[in-house]
Amino acid sequence: MSRELTDLESKAYSFIKRRGEVLTTSIPTRMMGVIPTLRNKGLVEVFKKRTSEWSLKKRKFVKLKKDASQTEERA
Repeated sequence: MSRELTDLESKAYSFIKRRGEVLTTSIPTRMMGVIPTLRNKGLVEVFKKRTSEWSLKKRKFVKLKKDASQTEERA
């Protein structure tokens, strides 16, 4: 699959890169639509984790995949 990113995809990628782990609700609405595309390209990972030790509720987060950031650093 091609790793060529559109303008909005590259903005969303750099937004996530600057912040590390990001709650999906903290991502701007326009950028939220490209998260599935970035996930399909293998650049980001969506996962759930608990935000409080007293609550069982889990929330969705997005972060860069480790292998994707390593290949970017080499280039």
